[in-house]
Amino acid sequence: MKKLQLERILHSQGFGSRKECRALIRNGRVAIGGEEIDDPFLELTPAGLRFAVDDVAWDYQEKAYLMLNKPVGYECSHQPKHHASVYALLPPPLNGRQVQSLGRLDEDTTGLLLFSDDGQFIHRCTSPKKVVPKVYEVTTRHALDEAQLRALCEGVLLHDEP
Repeated sequence: MKKLQLERILHSQGFGSRKECRALIRNGRVAIGGEEIDDPFLELTPAGLRFAVDDVAWDYQEKAYLMLNKPVGYECSHQPKHHASVYALLPPPLNGRQVQSLGRLDEDTTGLLLFSDDGQFIHRCTSPKKVVPKVYEVTTRHALDEAQLRALCEGVLLHDEP
């Protein structure tokens, strides 16, 4: 793996714009091996790099892969319209890495969501051509009768689309 400037490494990990990362370093907020680093242009091999920002240790990760048990009341959108964004639940700096959710859950639905900034991984998991099976467990507030269950199994229309 080739060497990268420290400001670029921090930027790739979601710590802000390159300018913001440069400021973090120059303001003495970044350390490697317990030693404060003040040179944003210091070239390092990122693989296996362990560093600290504001005394919080971080391991360099080329790609991010996250799991989140989505609670009720959050939209799976970067620009939510009616509820808070599920991205607000991601810990900093991971929410700065431009991760995308693999699929969506309605705001009144809970369940596992996967997130990544690895475009090829996202494509492999979500492309209909890849036929990745998904399992949904659904519960209802009230018991369903046979007719309701059959109607659900045959498919429902949302906004006039099956």
